[in-house]
Amino acid sequence: MSKIGLGSGLLLVAIVGLGGGQAQALPGQPVSEVAAWIQTHPTLQPAPGEILLVRRTDSPSRRFTFEASITAPGRAVAGDRKDIIRSESMSLFDTVNGVSQARMEESLAIVYGEDLYQDYRQARVLLRYPTPEMRSQAENLNRPLLRYAEGELRQGDQYAYWVETVQTPDGKPQNGQITVLLLEDLPKLLAELESR
Repeated sequence: MSKIGLGSGLLLVAIVGLGGGQAQALPGQPVSEVAAWIQTHPTLQPAPGEILLVRRTDSPSRRFTFEASITAPGRAVAGDRKDIIRSESMSLFDTVNGVSQARMEESLAIVYGEDLYQDYRQARVLLRYPTPEMRSQAENLNRPLLRYAEGELRQGDQYAYWVETVQTPDGKPQNGQITVLLLEDLPKLLAELESR
């Protein structure tokens, strides 16, 4: 048994049996299977009543959230199936140590194991932002969140991945999220990110 944290003591947990393994519940699987996986996951450790949404607060300056959703990331659309999970997201907020893309990637490996992490690492980057045009538009429209958001969208063999960090005006990223989503939902999210 080894002790691994989701970065600098945010969630120090004992990880058993995740090394080199494969996640047991992922987007595309039934809601009930994903809920059962969350309940027994040694890292997520949901509190009573937490089913598809897990929240952990180490202190007011450090938080972790995991959410499995029946909707695809981005704008909601009619007709999504309600019996399967379409995306799973993790977000970190840490004003003390910051939240880098590498830290989000580490969290992905801890929660899902080596197989999914390798799919992410080998995934093709479809979009990296902000582009110079996006940054200029954000400044012209006075939309600071878009001005300070950095991210990328990747297409793997098994899943698509969206990772984003948000920096403070002085350049320190203190908020980040990483989302695993179905490949079929990738074109919609790509179009939305390119147009924002």
